[in-house]
Amino acid sequence: MTLLSPAPSPPPPQRSEELRRRFAEEARSERPDVSALCLLVAAAADGTLDEAGMDAVQVELDDLAGRLPYRPGGPRAWAQALCELLGERCGFHGCGADYQRLQSSLLHEVVRRRRGLPILLSVVWMEVARRAGAPVYGVALPGHFVVGFGAPEEQVLADPFDGGRVLTGADAELLVVGATGAPLHPSMLTPAAPLDVVLRILNNIRAWAAARPERSDVALWAVELSLLLPSHPARLRYERAQLLVQRGDFIGGARELEAYADVVAVVDEPTAERVRGQAVAARAMLN
Repeated sequence: MTLLSPAPSPPPPQRSEELRRRFAEEARSERPDVSALCLLVAAAADGTLDEAGMDAVQVELDDLAGRLPYRPGGPRAWAQALCELLGERCGFHGCGADYQRLQSSLLHEVVRRRRGLPILLSVVWMEVARRAGAPVYGVALPGHFVVGFGAPEEQVLADPFDGGRVLTGADAELLVVGATGAPLHPSMLTPAAPLDVVLRILNNIRAWAAARPERSDVALWAVELSLLLPSHPARLRYERAQLLVQRGDFIGGARELEAYADVVAVVDEPTAERVRGQAVAARAMLN
């Protein structure tokens, strides 16, 4: 039986606030940097990740990019070059057990361990390929993130979770059918926006924490980072309120519930009234 290493602990409050400020600034910049945002997420999760550690990851990604062939050719040649370097020579890949580790969603740990979730491995592929000049982007297939190379008419897909295996159309179809039961639609193959990639990573972290009530601290900071993105689901405010109440901050949770009720009331007054009732119940817990 393989024992999983314990999940990391977040940094102290002052460091957390600084990381959130930088995360918000980067997310609102003209061209958000996915690797920088992922490292800020990682630092929010792991109090041992300092500035030197974050810089070291960027240097490692630069180094890997420098080991790729110079302009190997079209999209398929790029995909094969990344597969040979990252998948075969460096051993980046994933397995089922990685879904049980918070570390599998943290870029510095993925670079160190050469293991991670599909979307984090895809970030490694994208960042290394981008630095080398490849026409690369993320493709958010339902249930399984992959990378794409080239324009739509010549698109080549690769699966970093499977060591960068170049996918046929049938392979991509099987991935989607296996995740959703529905066929692959061309709209699923469009490039994922950088902030959508980051939000999906934070969603994965929230899902990991939801299965572990004792790690509501992780769920809370993941929700709070998600709320700093320029575009996010309004219901995240409700989730944050519930977490605050769960963690004993009844006043803070009640205020957040009331604020969410005000937003919802515009379109759904019955739901808003129910949420206001939850706010009253949260305040009553102080008695």
